[in-house]
Amino acid sequence: MTEPTPASVTKADIKRYRSNLQDEVDGTRLYELLAEAESDEHLKELYGRLAAVEARHLALWERKLREAGAEVPDFRPTMRVRLLGFLARRFGTSAVAPIVTRLEQSATTMYDDQPEAVEHGLPRDERSHARLFREIGAARPGRRGGPVDIARIEGRHRGASGNAVRAAVLGANDGLVSNLSLVMGVAGADPGRDVVLLAGIAGLVAGSLSMALGEWISVRSSAEYFENQIAIEREELAEMPEEEEEELTLIYQAKGLSEAEARMTAKRILSNPDTALETLAREELGITEEESGSPWVAAIVSFLMFGAGALLPVLPWFFVGGATGIGTSIAFSALGLFLLGALITFFTGRTVLRSGLRMLGFGMAAAAISYGIGSLIGVSTDI
Repeated sequence: MTEPTPASVTKADIKRYRSNLQDEVDGTRLYELLAEAESDEHLKELYGRLAAVEARHLALWERKLREAGAEVPDFRPTMRVRLLGFLARRFGTSAVAPIVTRLEQSATTMYDDQPEAVEHGLPRDERSHARLFREIGAARPGRRGGPVDIARIEGRHRGASGNAVRAAVLGANDGLVSNLSLVMGVAGADPGRDVVLLAGIAGLVAGSLSMALGEWISVRSSAEYFENQIAIEREELAEMPEEEEEELTLIYQAKGLSEAEARMTAKRILSNPDTALETLAREELGITEEESGSPWVAAIVSFLMFGAGALLPVLPWFFVGGATGIGTSIAFSALGLFLLGALITFFTGRTVLRSGLRMLGFGMAAAAISYGIGSLIGVSTDI
């Protein structure tokens, strides 16, 4: 006969405990299966340690159920976990790593609103597991060891300026295609040169402002997120240095270092508070202060580049109208589209002709569709 359920624990709580228990049974068994299937000794040990963490979570929910006077179910791993274990044994753990990464990523917030889990640090563990699997999933066969992985990480930072240029090119392309479609749509209705010109200018201004505001909000939000995460990491580093060392050790083990090498690296990094904070943000969170950038620079660049692209299709309408305006607008826009497609090859590695013609084809198709719709509207409304 079970003890009565404490008044503070509801039936919904007991149902939640059981659901959590099943999740942790799955997690524990999944990591055990991955450890059994893994041939790399470093990763085998890592999976074993992760299984131990999940087992600790499992024990928590068993204890909570007992404390509530509820029966502890004898759960078995789900079919999904057994299937992943079979695939890992048959094809290797790398074959299932992307799937496990997605599963871990989806579970990062599962405990955030559960006070019992928060009290025992489960949300932190789940986020740590997701980060570790992102690192494991990103690894390629033969890329083991610290120096290579550090070069890969630093390559992300060196690419920041390239990403800004790429964003500028794409911003100009957005302005060109969207305003070309707008101008052709209005021109198709044949309302007169002044109306087409007004619509083109309105599209240029509205689109530029919208892009600028969107970029400002996006970059500013990224910066605020970075600041918040850094504050959390600083607090955790001060209050739980042992846990931070353990997590860094696991991360460097996932990169291919032995446990001794990984722990030595983690200790060396944590010996300097500034270096420790920067490294924790980069390794645990995958973010750096440089990547957030300036929201004002992003907004201004977006405004100018979108406006520059949007100006091409509307520019001829300042001087000519009718069929001449349409033809000149298409010619200006076609040249711009091809050049933008060519510029994008710096980032894609494709041939200039192929990328330029592809961009030109998509842009002209959008313009033709818009012109056709405008013509139909113009006829139906007698514009």
